[in-house]
Amino acid sequence: MKEVHLKCITFYNYLLKIDMDFKACFTQVKNRSVELWKFKFFRYSVFLHMFYFIFSIFMTLFIFRSQSDFYVYYRVGELFVTDPANLYNPANYIDIWPFRYFPLSALLFVPFYLMGFELGFIVFNLINLFLNVLISIILYKLILLIRREDHEKEENRVILYICLYLIGLPQVFNYILGQINLYITLLILLSLFIFLKYKDIKWQFIASFLLGISIIIKPTTLFMIPFLIMLNYDYNNKKLKLDFTRSFLRLTGVILPLSLNVIVFLIYPDLLNGFLEINLTGSETVLLNHSFSITKLISNFFLYIGVPATELSVLSIFLSVSLILGSTSFIFYVFKRFNRNNLIYGYTFGILIMFLAYFDSWDHHLLNLTPLLVVILFNLPRNSEITRKYIKPSFFFLSFFDLAFMGIFWLTKLFFPFNFASTIFLILIFIGISKYCLKKENNVNS
Repeated sequence: MKEVHLKCITFYNYLLKIDMDFKACFTQVKNRSVELWKFKFFRYSVFLHMFYFIFSIFMTLFIFRSQSDFYVYYRVGELFVTDPANLYNPANYIDIWPFRYFPLSALLFVPFYLMGFELGFIVFNLINLFLNVLISIILYKLILLIRREDHEKEENRVILYICLYLIGLPQVFNYILGQINLYITLLILLSLFIFLKYKDIKWQFIASFLLGISIIIKPTTLFMIPFLIMLNYDYNNKKLKLDFTRSFLRLTGVILPLSLNVIVFLIYPDLLNGFLEINLTGSETVLLNHSFSITKLISNFFLYIGVPATELSVLSIFLSVSLILGSTSFIFYVFKRFNRNNLIYGYTFGILIMFLAYFDSWDHHLLNLTPLLVVILFNLPRNSEITRKYIKPSFFFLSFFDLAFMGIFWLTKLFFPFNFASTIFLILIFIGISKYCLKKENNVNS
């Protein structure tokens, strides 16, 4: 009886500690919120972001219902429940975009299908709103972790750039379409933070596992995988160095969740053919549209000069572009002259390769890249030439002007079907990071 009494007291003390921790956490959040609210730009950003959110609810539910990506996800959730074998069947996506992600990602959309379209979309975007809060917190912690010593010690500039990310125009596009880019952004930043902060083997595995989950949800981060390999050139000893154990662990972590799709492909063998066709060889890949990837610009050019779509292979263009960009960036990454926080640049290279090589690269995808650009701004020297010429102009263009050039594309589509402005800035980022890889770390003006 006495033993039971002691256990009850222990349990009560445990609950009391949780209650005290919760109150302390709540007080800390409240005080921090009051502190941030004094920052004028932060207040404006919150109001503008909330306008994006409310505006998107009305626009999608009453105007762009069947044109939204959420409508595709809603349909995917239904198919996963009722007819998973035909998840990639084009007949199920007449007049809407086809489903291109790995089959396991369809599980994410089942709850929203069960809610019904209207409620499902509202809940979906409420989650997106919450994800933006989490992304902002992780981005803040990540910046403080990697910020160079020559940057300002106060937080105003950090908060400013996080606010700029939150009010970027890709945000409203993402909300209206009901896209899942923010899930990917959260996992990118969280895995990067864990990689850079914790060097223990278990944390390296956890970080790579999170990145693998992001690929399951949406393959945007697929080309990040090679940059997890810890291979670099030792300039002092004039030889390549490979940390085999950690590289193997990272690759195992990222591939393990991704490999779960093999089970689905084994259960439904036709899904693999459908997945490959819809992503690489199907008729949808050669449609003339406003994608800003190099692959799409090339295929649009061939269509423009009269090459029939039936004779055009986007797969060969995609493989060529990804091979050139991938091999070039990996060489720069291996022969980089710095070893501090290098994975920031590996992640960015991986995103850039996907955006420039895959035929479907859209404005809302930029939400995966712009937070990384913010991180780079604070990781590069304060007066960096690369920041001034490559990173900062690209961040502002992709955040606030990219959408305008999409509109220009639709106005000039009949006689000039090329949306190339964003492509230029993505290439500028690629060049800037490549140049930084070749700079000596002690060059403060790099």
